Amino acid sequence: MNLLILRSLIFKVACLVITIIEIVIFAPIYFFLPHKISWIVPHAWIHSIFWLQKYLIGTTYEIEGIEHLPQGACIIAVKHQSTWEALALVLHVKDPTFILKNELIRTPGIGWYLAKAGMIPINRDVPIKALRAIIEGSRKKAQENRQIIIFPEGTRKPPGAEPHYKTGIFSIYSELDLSVIPVALNSGLYWPKQNLRCYPGKIRCCILPPIKPGLEKKQFMSHLETEIEKACDKLLLSAAKNGNSLAMPPTAVRRLEELGITWKGLIRL
Repeated sequence: MNLLILRSLIFKVACLVITIIEIVIFAPIYFFLPHKISWIVPHAWIHSIFWLQKYLIGTTYEIEGIEHLPQGACIIAVKHQSTWEALALVLHVKDPTFILKNELIRTPGIGWYLAKAGMIPINRDVPIKALRAIIEGSRKKAQENRQIIIFPEGTRKPPGAEPHYKTGIFSIYSELDLSVIPVALNSGLYWPKQNLRCYPGKIRCCILPPIKPGLEKKQFMSHLETEIEKACDKLLLSAAKNGNSLAMPPTAVRRLEELGITWKGLIRL
């Protein structure tokens, strides 16, 4: 474990250094590039992060269901466990815009890049105003034929944690009359939130068939949660069966027990 901590620290420091270098190097040109061409810059940065993750930690990834992503406007509802999915989707979605907290836009350096990329910032301290801002911002981005990415639980949760889907996504879905693409993953097993360690293995992400417009609120929310959580369970079970050297978080261990699997491997503190 000591070696894993060391490699994880090197990875995180290297990510920070690369981020600072790329902000400085690309700043003179990035803000003058046309929108679609400017994606070259974050793509290069993310490829660098994933290269470090592969060779320093030993973590790779696999995405299934890319064919479910449309070229035009849609809403992409993503299970949020890690930093990984925010980066990976930028590489694999044609013209993404994220609904994110306003504090990120105000962050010096990275916030300037997020603003240039046309993200949708919200003030979560004022929920009613935030929802209106989300709907209006999403409407504008949909008119620009962009893909709107939202984390329907609002924050990162460890694998296996009890889900809590917020109804704000239904407001966007019903107002914009767009399809919603659910996305399941197990990234929190390998790049966990607020954990010193990152873990080797293969992150798996599954892009599921779209939910068509027109469902009522209760039906939509139930369908969205059921589809994402069912797929996440499958990914968790697969990781458990193929990676006994992996240290599982307690939430994942409990969920495995609920699914009929007794975890005999390592458990994270």
